Amino acid sequence: MKSKILITFFALCLTVVAVTASNDSYYGKTKRANLKEEKVTRVIFFLHDILSGQNPSAVRIAHANLTGASNSPVGFGSLFAMDDPLTVGPEKDSKVIGNGRGMYISGSKDMGKFTIVMYADLAFTTGKFNGSSISLFSRNPVAEEAGEREIAIVGGRGKFRMARGYVKIKTHRIDMKTGDAVLRYDAIVYHY
Repeated sequence: MKSKILITFFALCLTVVAVTASNDSYYGKTKRANLKEEKVTRVIFFLHDILSGQNPSAVRIAHANLTGASNSPVGFGSLFAMDDPLTVGPEKDSKVIGNGRGMYISGSKDMGKFTIVMYADLAFTTGKFNGSSISLFSRNPVAEEAGEREIAIVGGRGKFRMARGYVKIKTHRIDMKTGDAVLRYDAIVYHY
């Protein structure tokens, strides 16, 4: 009887050790990061958010039935997917340097205080930052057209790995009937 209890005790101890060892295997050792000196980069470009025409760069993928006229291009609760070109200048035929892909939702009932909440990955496809991007996740108070508005940079990849910072957005041109807009982005990016 004592030997059965002793065997059971040892079996339980081995099970505890095995379970403890397997639970620790999902991570490696923590090491001190050996980061280079932090850099600050300023990038200025234009984003073309086109909702109209045969080839829009942003499309409404969902909207609430109860929050306004269905003919409103950006009614409250509307969710958009975007694949917007990034260009050097505001003109439609300006040199394309990347694209802004992501989503945004109309997040304000009061059109006088029109605000969107957006997630976007702004990827650069030419030049010094080819293959790099900055990630945005922020509230964008679009109705503050008179001046610049600020949104947060929350990450990046490539040369902008571990990025943080902000983007000052100024509306260059907007058509309130169609929702089409050309926006000037002035990004201050802190990265390693």
